Amino acid sequence: MREGLPKTIFRKDYAAPTFRIEHVELHVDIHEGSTWVSSDLTLRTDCEPGATLELDGEGLILESISLDGEALTESQYSYEGGVLRVSGAVDGSHLQTRVRIEPESNTSLEGLYRSRTMYCTQCEAEGFRKITFFTDRPDVLATFRVTIDADRDQCPVLLSNGNREAAQTLSSGRHRAVWFDPWPKPCYLFALVAGDLQCVSDTFTTGSGREVDLHIYVEEKDLAYCGHAMDSLKRSMRWDEQVYGLEYDLDLFNIVAVDDFNMGAMENKSLNIFNTSCVLASPDITTDAGYLRIESIVAHEYFHNFSGNRVTCRDWFQLSLKEGFTVFRDAQFSADMNSPGVKRVEDVAFLRTHQFAEDAGPTAHPVRPDSFIEISNFYTLTVYEKGAEVVRMLYTLLGREQFLEAAKHYFKVNDGQAVTCDDFVRAMEAVSGRDLSQFRRWYEQPGTPEVTIEQRYDPAAGTLQLNVSQQNPDAVTGEHRDPLHIPLVLGLVADNKVLTFPGGDTSKLIEVTQQQETFTIDGLTSEPTLSPLQGFSAPVRLKVRDDEVTLQTLIGSDGDDFVRWDAMQRYAINTLVAVMGGDSVPDAFIATYGKALASSTDDAMKALLLTLPSEEALADHVGQSSKVDVFAIHAAREKVKGSLARAFAAEWQDFFSSRAVQESYRAEGGQIGSRALRHLALQQLLLLEPGKLELAQQLLSSADNLTDRLAALRGILWCGDAQHFQPALSEFYSAWSGEALVVNQWFTLQATCPGGATVDTVIDLQQHPAFDWRNPNKVRALIGAFAAGNPTAFHRDDGRGYVLLGDAIARLQDANPQIAARLCNPLIRYQRYAHGQEAMHAQLSRIAAIEGLSRDVFEVVNKALG
Repeated sequence: MREGLPKTIFRKDYAAPTFRIEHVELHVDIHEGSTWVSSDLTLRTDCEPGATLELDGEGLILESISLDGEALTESQYSYEGGVLRVSGAVDGSHLQTRVRIEPESNTSLEGLYRSRTMYCTQCEAEGFRKITFFTDRPDVLATFRVTIDADRDQCPVLLSNGNREAAQTLSSGRHRAVWFDPWPKPCYLFALVAGDLQCVSDTFTTGSGREVDLHIYVEEKDLAYCGHAMDSLKRSMRWDEQVYGLEYDLDLFNIVAVDDFNMGAMENKSLNIFNTSCVLASPDITTDAGYLRIESIVAHEYFHNFSGNRVTCRDWFQLSLKEGFTVFRDAQFSADMNSPGVKRVEDVAFLRTHQFAEDAGPTAHPVRPDSFIEISNFYTLTVYEKGAEVVRMLYTLLGREQFLEAAKHYFKVNDGQAVTCDDFVRAMEAVSGRDLSQFRRWYEQPGTPEVTIEQRYDPAAGTLQLNVSQQNPDAVTGEHRDPLHIPLVLGLVADNKVLTFPGGDTSKLIEVTQQQETFTIDGLTSEPTLSPLQGFSAPVRLKVRDDEVTLQTLIGSDGDDFVRWDAMQRYAINTLVAVMGGDSVPDAFIATYGKALASSTDDAMKALLLTLPSEEALADHVGQSSKVDVFAIHAAREKVKGSLARAFAAEWQDFFSSRAVQESYRAEGGQIGSRALRHLALQQLLLLEPGKLELAQQLLSSADNLTDRLAALRGILWCGDAQHFQPALSEFYSAWSGEALVVNQWFTLQATCPGGATVDTVIDLQQHPAFDWRNPNKVRALIGAFAAGNPTAFHRDDGRGYVLLGDAIARLQDANPQIAARLCNPLIRYQRYAHGQEAMHAQLSRIAAIEGLSRDVFEVVNKALG
């Protein structure tokens, strides 16, 4: 029997810290192989003398400790089990410690570690305890003065939070920088970077006329790739002033790009640290989607300066307080900068495919969890994406003006504090005057609610009656949970026109608060078609009339981009399910598809409209009522794609020819839409005859951007044979082997090529000189992409795909527990599949039996095994 099981932490057990830390003097002395960290903590407490001070510390070699200048004896302190306990501290005491750490051997990429030419930190959620002793929790806010010493040649750049107070040359080729951050912050927002970096600089003038210096630090080879991120930062700063009234609060804002990073980016106060994939951009190394992603992530991390930094979380159970709110804010920003309709559809597609699956699996949890073993496991789509949808529902219920006023009130009354999700909702109540007590259940209940709308038209009365019901049963007991407060935005279509409601609006908000209730719309002269859940106004599964006539009407005439796309998705899913059952592709579906293909919709939306539901989306639909057969799903989707390719061969050829962009590359709406539609046409044309492969080869040779190159290479790889794709893959690698981000895309293309043979490809690529197990980007690009994005290969009948993933998790679980835990996701829902259940269960059991299994992986695997 396993001993020493990891401890579960419960939200209900929250208690304020006995000691607070008011100020930190930190001295980080960096040497090759070892780094010494000296700290002086100013302590505050309301307790009577005699209370024990407890500080977190993990993997620290304690060299000295003193209290108020007096060295402590072993009877006055203890350090065991990751906790330093000190006797004798009182209000105003100073605790001084000196510890040694080894950043070069820190493979977890938490705390202070070495990445290529630099030392850097990642302290969220609990990494600061790997640097020095501290009360490592988000409700302890302190000011920091940080002194950094390092070799001048190896680390000419020394950065930390706030403003640089001093810089000086030391003896023996070393130098020093002193940084002071005047804003109290939790230690998870501490940051330090020391390395051989170059800087791209700019300025931003705030609304009040202050000039802020902006810097992006990168390796010298990447200097030319910072322009897009810098422009995105300036747009974000201006937008946050104009929309939320929030002006940046320091005179300096730094970004650093790091190649070895577990996350996308980190919002450390005034010193954001980014994964290189989320900041570096040029047409040759970044796709269209990558440009948009960088813009969004730069905005997200900047917006955290207020929604996360100035107002932070009381405890980690409140993580969505900052992350869900900030995802909502960056989605607003991206919609304003680009196409609101396209942005919304893309976000909903991602949520449905991935977050809904999380809600239906063994790791399902509320937006505000009740317990955890390892907080790193709760940086989830539920906390981020569903959390953002919860905020969006508040925006819908209150309306734009009241919501923004409430957000400003929230920032004002909670500035400089660590607060809760309840405090956020209270701010909404205070400004709107509404009682949102029932709405709070969105933070408390796991699962995806199902909303059913049954409609009945009374021609004599001219009324449409909507009977609405909701259910969100407990996944284990099947018991119904209390009803949620659900905003449903509806519209009506009649005679191929969008109808208006009294007052001239084309949509109507109804608020569902009961298990079952009825709403009536009157003043109608004929039976309309209901346009349901406009803008995806709530994160629910919707059961509503979806006969062919209804779906065709919505696809052809509705004015809401989401509803049109959703209707096409539902029509396509119905068709795909029928084909899985042995039916042929219906002529009616092909005809409706043809009308969408010929519509006047802009290219970006048209590409979304014409793209069939993904295999993951179809699996989610099928999995609600039966076991998922990934091979049947793949075969049905290929069959429907082939029918559409043949039916509209001339149209696809026209799209491919007419959407060739003649101007220089720009990552802007018109060009992005043209390329998206052209690449969809290429995929369809490649299904028609082998000769069409020449189109992909021509595109690859003539492309002036990565988006075109990858679309062409994917076509050659997925539709050609080794005679064609091996030379293309080799030439592509030879041309771009010096660009790590492009090589990652090269790995992913091969890892996601459908078919069982890809297992051998991925095994072979693990030995490739460009692959590095220590680099999370490489692991995600090859192993993660294979397991999560290639169902027919991963679920190969002989189980070798499962073994491949199990081997990777076992290898990484000690070196980088965060990445290993996230790799478990393709295995944990093994019970939903029609095949491979025993083999997947065997891999989970094998991982669970590893001696000394990391807490991160232990929690995920044991939830899956029950």
